[in-house]
Amino acid sequence: MQENRNLLLALAVSLLIMLAFDFFYLKPAKEEQARQAQLNAQQSADMGLAALQQQVKVTPVFQSREEVLSNSGQRINIISPRINGSISLTGARIDDVVLADYNDSLEDDASPVTLLQPRGTGEAYYAEFNWLGLEGDTQALPSATTVWKADKTELRPGEAVTLTWDNGSGLLFTKVIGLDKNYMFTITQTVKSQAASPVVLAPYGLISREGRPETSGFYILHEGALGVFDGVLEEIDYDDMEDDPTIELKSSDGGWLGITDKYWLVAMIPDQEQNFVAHTQHRIVNGKNRYQVDFMGMQKVLAPGQTMVEQTSLFAGAKEVSLIDKYESSMGISNFDLAIDWGWFYWLTRPIFYALDHINDYVGNFGVSILVLTVLIKILFFPLANKSYRALGKMKLLAPKMKEIREKYAEDKVKQQQATMELYKTEKINPLAGCLPILLQIPVFFSLYKVLFVTIEMRHAPFFGWVNDLSAPDTLTFVNLFGLIPWDPPSFMVIGIWPILMGLSMYGQQKLNPAPADPMQAKLFMFMPLIFVIILAPFPVGLVIYWTWNNVLTIAQQYVIMRREGAVA
Repeated sequence: MQENRNLLLALAVSLLIMLAFDFFYLKPAKEEQARQAQLNAQQSADMGLAALQQQVKVTPVFQSREEVLSNSGQRINIISPRINGSISLTGARIDDVVLADYNDSLEDDASPVTLLQPRGTGEAYYAEFNWLGLEGDTQALPSATTVWKADKTELRPGEAVTLTWDNGSGLLFTKVIGLDKNYMFTITQTVKSQAASPVVLAPYGLISREGRPETSGFYILHEGALGVFDGVLEEIDYDDMEDDPTIELKSSDGGWLGITDKYWLVAMIPDQEQNFVAHTQHRIVNGKNRYQVDFMGMQKVLAPGQTMVEQTSLFAGAKEVSLIDKYESSMGISNFDLAIDWGWFYWLTRPIFYALDHINDYVGNFGVSILVLTVLIKILFFPLANKSYRALGKMKLLAPKMKEIREKYAEDKVKQQQATMELYKTEKINPLAGCLPILLQIPVFFSLYKVLFVTIEMRHAPFFGWVNDLSAPDTLTFVNLFGLIPWDPPSFMVIGIWPILMGLSMYGQQKLNPAPADPMQAKLFMFMPLIFVIILAPFPVGLVIYWTWNNVLTIAQQYVIMRREGAVA
């Protein structure tokens, strides 16, 4: 009994410590680290910029996105059901992408999510694809300032746009840019040579991002540069890029690379049959951090009269699980599913998501899907749980005998332990059996936490009543009388209704279990529901709903079984 109590206490305290460590230490430390890095970078930029201004006497002026778009020259408009935007003919940059299906917030006047932005805004984020020649080669190649000619003014799904540029020395460059009905661009680059001598060319592509974006601040999620090279995922966060201006990633036969946010991804997919070398770069430009990922393909000799063709794809959109999986299988992209940060428990997190997604196809509500999944998990582990609750019931009946043993051998702990073990043996009770429900719940809890935190399908997913986003905390709190007082309390004071219900369910479950013999343990267990309410209040409400519903089912199952054992009235 004592060993069982100690193990239960250790598990509960361990979980509590992990959650508290995450919320009260790791998250603030990560945010402070990001803030300090940004401050240091800004100070360095200010020093460099001050020196530059003494020489040039020019201060960069950033404009709004609308102003830049109206003043940046000719553009090709992107007309698609899922994205809107444009492509600049200067540099042939894909630098204006707005996601039509997603808004910045749940407010009625919320704007669609802007993913890519042009230069001059101070938050430039774009992709470029071009050619590199041998160092010292005088042959003119297209650059970031090259103005291309287009055969159309609009890019629509299934209706590609062709861009051309003649270098005047016998090389004709062509780009055919296509777009599917979702988020995948296809860029087919062609070089036709009528030059007098051979030229060596290699395809390259880059994604450039200006300004350090606001990240989630959680250590369980990667945001920054990433890619798959020879089947292995590489992740480089913004701090690493700032510490090392140029990071060369190993060459790869197939794979992809890009920059990821929590829900959005911009990734280049080179020719999967050819080798390429990838890099990340960081520098300060006009007082702003500029992060870049790029790749260079294989160098090839283009002889007079020949044509060279290279194809690259660009994903710029939301990390929808089914869509990412579809691209991986249909385009043969190596481990493209790893663009979604499933974490170490990949083998459990993905099945939990797929189960929720499949249930949602029938019930039409991810909150209800969580309830249904909880019931299915309960059914799956029903035999083990029954065994555990029967053991708890028997131990509760043995409480008087356990008390007698403690009193009889109060001065002899060895004999007390021997008598306790003999009692377990006589009554055929495994004191560790009662731990199974907790052991089974912990991996499911963390995997569901990961699903709610990283998958865009859970973003802005409603439940019922006031819960309109399962991935966000429950903000309907008693602190401001559930919104009656026009005051937004600090985040640490926001304890919503669902965390309170979770605490009550935890308290009810606690009442069915045998009381700890140790007075200190009893007091700690008494405060555990309150502690968990405070700890879980800032977590996604979908996770709290799961825990609450799981507790309710556990109480019902445990009550029935323990009543059969005569442990409760």
